[in-house]
Amino acid sequence: MVGVGLRSPHILPILDQRPDIGWLEIHSENYFNPHSTAREQLRAITEHYPISCHGIGLSLGSADPLDTQHLKQLKHLVDEVNPIAVSDHLSWSSVDGQFFNDLLPLPYTEEALTNFCHKVEQVQDYLGREFLVENPSSYLSFSHSAIPEWEFLHEVQQRTGCGLLLDFNNIYVSSFNHGFDCQQYIKALNPNAVKEIHLAGFTVKEFEQGEIWIDTHSRPVSKPVWLLYQLWIRQHGAVPTLIEWDLDIPELDVLLAEAHKATTIITQEAHYGQITQP
Repeated sequence: MVGVGLRSPHILPILDQRPDIGWLEIHSENYFNPHSTAREQLRAITEHYPISCHGIGLSLGSADPLDTQHLKQLKHLVDEVNPIAVSDHLSWSSVDGQFFNDLLPLPYTEEALTNFCHKVEQVQDYLGREFLVENPSSYLSFSHSAIPEWEFLHEVQQRTGCGLLLDFNNIYVSSFNHGFDCQQYIKALNPNAVKEIHLAGFTVKEFEQGEIWIDTHSRPVSKPVWLLYQLWIRQHGAVPTLIEWDLDIPELDVLLAEAHKATTIITQEAHYGQITQP
């Protein structure tokens, strides 16, 4: 089942056209206000499409306690929408109650691991359901990180029983920025814990010191990311897959065409006898 990220320019076209798409993913925080126009539109959309709630504001890696108001609003949304998945990131974004508009990387230490797992357990207990954690894209790392990111993420899943949201573009971008092997990362994770996959495009930025790859979600999925995805589908089977596009948002048909590519890969691998079509 393949879906696309629901962004504001596409809300009315989706309601009007009812395109043939498996599901839609929202940024949870955009729909917290139960009396907003966005929430009303979401109610209309849920009559026709399954929804996934993807958050950016829980700041699970912060030393701050969880924001109880944020959790309350998220639970209200989840209880109303009954999404197929609820997720957030392996990151942090707050200090002493002050929030940054970014998903910042964690120091991969045992202390940070214990803190992160505790937060995930709190969220799952409060929501009364499984929660998914997404692997991040990152552009710097901490010199005192003692655990590779893939092992850190694996341990989070093992200790909390949460699911994983596997973002292949994030893996590919970070592999260049930090010099690790994509397959080493992917093979370290439990494939049975992967409940959702994200695919997106990235941007190459050139500087005097060299180049850096940035997860901008502003262009089509790159060929290497498609190849990573195809190999994973061949080895492990299909799970709900999302096309993300957040900047320079194109016409809806462009997103649907990207989603069709993912559907084609799933169908082709099923025909090769590698998987059972969901």
